[in-house]
Amino acid sequence: MHDRRVTMTYGEAEVAKTTARDRWQSLADRLLGATAPFASPSGSLVVLPGPASASGRWSDGLEGFARTGLLAAFRVGGAGGDDPAGVLERFSRGLAAGTDPSHAERWPTVAERRQAVPEAASVAILLSETRPWLWDRLDPAVQERTIAWLAGVVGTSGYTNNWTWFQTVIETFLQSVGGPWSQDDLDRNTEIQEGLYLGDGWYSDGAGPDGSRQNFDHYAGWAWHVYPLLHARILGAELAPVHRDRLRSFLGQARDLVGAAGAPLFQGRSLTYRFATLAPFWAGALAGETPLPTGGTRALADGVLDHFLDAGAIDERGLLSIGWHREYRSIRQAYTGSSSTYWASKGLMGLLLAEDHPEWSAQPAPVEEAPVRTRLLIAPGWLVVRSEVDGIVRVLNHGSDGFRGPAGGVRADNPFYHRVGYSTASSPDLSAGGIAKPFESHVALLDGTGAPSHRDRIERVHLDDRVAVSRSRVHWLDTPGTGSTADVTGWAALRRGPQVTVASVVHGVEELRLAWWDAAPQVAHPSAADDLDSAWPEDAGPWRFRIGGWALPVEPGRWRATAPTTATRDDGVATAVIGVRGLPVPGIAHRSGGDPFGAGSATPWAAGATPVAEGDVVAALVAIGAGHTLDLDAVPAIEVGSGRIVVRWSDGVVDVVPTGGGRS
Repeated sequence: MHDRRVTMTYGEAEVAKTTARDRWQSLADRLLGATAPFASPSGSLVVLPGPASASGRWSDGLEGFARTGLLAAFRVGGAGGDDPAGVLERFSRGLAAGTDPSHAERWPTVAERRQAVPEAASVAILLSETRPWLWDRLDPAVQERTIAWLAGVVGTSGYTNNWTWFQTVIETFLQSVGGPWSQDDLDRNTEIQEGLYLGDGWYSDGAGPDGSRQNFDHYAGWAWHVYPLLHARILGAELAPVHRDRLRSFLGQARDLVGAAGAPLFQGRSLTYRFATLAPFWAGALAGETPLPTGGTRALADGVLDHFLDAGAIDERGLLSIGWHREYRSIRQAYTGSSSTYWASKGLMGLLLAEDHPEWSAQPAPVEEAPVRTRLLIAPGWLVVRSEVDGIVRVLNHGSDGFRGPAGGVRADNPFYHRVGYSTASSPDLSAGGIAKPFESHVALLDGTGAPSHRDRIERVHLDDRVAVSRSRVHWLDTPGTGSTADVTGWAALRRGPQVTVASVVHGVEELRLAWWDAAPQVAHPSAADDLDSAWPEDAGPWRFRIGGWALPVEPGRWRATAPTTATRDDGVATAVIGVRGLPVPGIAHRSGGDPFGAGSATPWAAGATPVAEGDVVAALVAIGAGHTLDLDAVPAIEVGSGRIVVRWSDGVVDVVPTGGGRS
């Protein structure tokens, strides 16, 4: 359910009074105005309050200039140069200083900071989108210095994911103003990009250590389907047919990852970019290549923007803090600094649509939606379940395992990629303890001390529109606090475990989650990457299973346990786990401080009481949603046979789970 209890913060009440395009332009003006006091005297460096990134404060200052510059590009460029606040003058002065090698407030070059590459791409977009009012009016000496600074990317390499588009955008702008560029760079980037395309509009944002292409997150939208359009605009060309087709295909799926109340999916890295999730939808409207009806993109965008504004994404200073709703710094990666959040500027890319564009005025006809809809997204390996009554989208993950730690290294389950389930209303615990001991939306083998296993590389077994199956070799993380040791020097170690298979069978908003383990397969000639883990010892067992349910964000005193494994919030949203087979021990875990949605979380679970043998199947019914809609009595019958598991629901529906071998 959409929780609107949060009081509006800076400027939101006034923004809410305006309509259509004016509302978005007003928000852009406020965001730009709020960052101005944090600019250096020349305006070249914008360092906002908060933590530094791994690139350092100097680089963060460039990032603040470039990312707010991106917002200025959409604001002024989309308004045909109308700039009552003189924003472009501010950026003109910053360009003059930032590109001057002798200036005290100069920018780091690409050679000095790798992070200069994405920021240079934003500078190139700023200059292209506002060319008649900014670039064309720059002093020739500033133009020459800007070209020289941007040209630091020419001839460089090593870009293996969405960063290929940064180089392409920069060099295309350089080409447009008579600067240096390299066809070899552009050709290499195109080859890499095509190698990461997996169909249905989806790109893997790079490959894993073993070459697997299973890195799926919001970059598939706000990078892979945005830069082709911005690149075409620099060229003054239409979006290429291949990118038009892929964009339309992607949007047809991505719209089902936004909840009915405007909440985007909480999954993947860089979530502090918040409403940048809107960028591919605006790209579709700008290119005239979207499956949404006219006005539908604006309606979706309004909902997403409301979601974040209502939740306090803009603080009392008018700044975008690090977090998802309000400030929550544990959401950040090492590359995230206080200025990084302004990648959210991409969410205002719709301002490039002129005021008289029909997207701003059309009212899409209401669409009658089924109460619960399920669909399979093949490329990322996601089984998606969305329900209209509570506005929640659930994603059952059987194919995305991006940003794994390096093979051979000490690594934990990545909470943004490796969990079985993600949704628009919940998050795994992001505290250090929560990451070291994964619980929420996680299937764990518990060792003799009760420590949970960690999921690693995901291997897809079966995917259809009701059943998804995947497996992964698991491991345990040992730290000084666990009491376990290894004969490898270091502060922490791993113990290798068996192969765990997890299956999801969906029935409405309920999911039957099944699991079993098998001995890890013995490979005569393993890959070099796989062999890197050979130094770690094997855990001999025995083990018990535990299935952790959806984490329900809660505030103190505003939730209750309504059953041994059901937690219900005061607004009626509930999370539940019902042991069905081999999991007789129930419970609810209450954690504090690790949830970006609230003060804490309540997570139901069910576990085995005794060790589980190889091939033995355990199962639990798992659900999150409006409590009155959950059918927790609809426990299915399970028949385990050779090569398959038959699931018989009380309403007569029968599902078959392929196992690939004998189970018991």
